[in-house]
Amino acid sequence: MDILQGMAVFKRIVDASSFTKAADSLEMPRATVSTLMRSLELHLGVRLLNRTTRRVQVTDDGALYYEYCARILAEVSDAESALSNKRQRPRGTIRVDTSITFAATVLIPRMRDFHSLYPDIAVKLGLADRAIDLVQEGVDCVIRIGVLDDSNLVARPLGRVRMTTCAAPDYLDQMGEPATPDDLERYRAVNYFSSQTGRMYPFEFEVDGTVVRKQIDGGVAVNDGQVYVTSGVEGLGLIQAPRFTVAKAIEAGALREILSDFPCPSLPLSLLYPHRRLSTRVRVFSEWVYELVQRNPDLSG
Repeated sequence: MDILQGMAVFKRIVDASSFTKAADSLEMPRATVSTLMRSLELHLGVRLLNRTTRRVQVTDDGALYYEYCARILAEVSDAESALSNKRQRPRGTIRVDTSITFAATVLIPRMRDFHSLYPDIAVKLGLADRAIDLVQEGVDCVIRIGVLDDSNLVARPLGRVRMTTCAAPDYLDQMGEPATPDDLERYRAVNYFSSQTGRMYPFEFEVDGTVVRKQIDGGVAVNDGQVYVTSGVEGLGLIQAPRFTVAKAIEAGALREILSDFPCPSLPLSLLYPHRRLSTRVRVFSEWVYELVQRNPDLSG
């Protein structure tokens, strides 16, 4: 049997605590994963995993073998990365998780540039505004906007996302433009709520060095960035959004920025990955995204 493949499958099962999740992340049929594990255990002459209908548990022998597998697979990855660096042709597939808005607005318009630089790297984009387990879901890195929760993930700061408050010109012509955040009580807003908690995010402004939060009534609340921007363009109320998501609408005159004397606090933009030992393909993707962000004034503040 292919021992390295068996090691990789075994490690992924332990990391995911599930044959099914391991099979999904490896893009293998579950039956193939089970067969490889049986073959590995027969080859070694020991039981590595105890299986029940509800869970997978590592045996004492399996825990010892897992440590060797993790070290050996990391060394193999390093060797391949070193050769890839020498050839300047990193190859393989990377799984990247980010929001639909960031992918559609920032990544996809420049993805041909990435493929021109690295034609042998395939990028598999997972689009979700939710917390994920990188190890269990087989994700190489995550791009996130906002303050990060405490975790054991390694975070690379990419920039600061500039926020802006705006609305459709027709709505502002009808209502008049507010002069200060205190004027917003007579306006309606399109509100944005967390898909995880259902919490409604307030509008935020910097006033005399202090962050002031305003909860504004509105007839529509959404939890998708693109729908949020569209709602603003359609005149359903004020929106407060990352400026990179509304830049084209502002340029086209579909949205107008307001309250420029009361800026919104910026948000951190980060790339996260599960460990410091990166494959070459993830490293070059990380560098490419960083350079992409630095060229965008709405992201590099």
